Amino acid sequence: MGRWTQYDEDDYRLPEGMKRVGYDADSGRYYFRDSEGLVYKGPEGSEFGELTLVSEIPSSIPQEVDEDSDLEAAPAGTDGYRILALDEHGTRYNPRGGAYRTLFPFFLIIAVVLLLVWRLVLLPTRVAPVPCPSTTISYIVRPGDTCWDIANDHNSSLDKLLIVNPKVDCDKLMPGERVCVPDEGMSISVRF
Repeated sequence: MGRWTQYDEDDYRLPEGMKRVGYDADSGRYYFRDSEGLVYKGPEGSEFGELTLVSEIPSSIPQEVDEDSDLEAAPAGTDGYRILALDEHGTRYNPRGGAYRTLFPFFLIIAVVLLLVWRLVLLPTRVAPVPCPSTTISYIVRPGDTCWDIANDHNSSLDKLLIVNPKVDCDKLMPGERVCVPDEGMSISVRF
């Protein structure tokens, strides 16, 4: 037996004199009218089921229905245009902003992701410098400084400067870099 049978038709399923007159897509309900003109609504999300008497039919469903009309399509006016959907207050729903309003959250997420990528990849990260030992002085390198000049200006030797700063490369000293300079009276020894 095929999927479609006469048992799926309104004539078989509905009580005598009852006719399906419309469908409200917002609530997911079918509306029916009996031979006396009373309007009933079906259960939500179901084509057939227990019918409930309602006082009036929603404005989106036409008052008069022809035999050949499509129940799930919005009724057309005399000029051929279909009415817009109505909200719960009976006013026409007119979305402001159109598609841009719908796409705004998408563009917002894309903007946040691009800002994060820019921050994490393109901007240099600044790592907090390691504090200098208590027996040394912090010195910020200026353009033109060399390791020997820095040690000599602070009455220290180049060997003591290199012991305190083992990771400093004197050939690649950059302005703004911080080095720890030994105090004048300090005694530094290399521990192995």
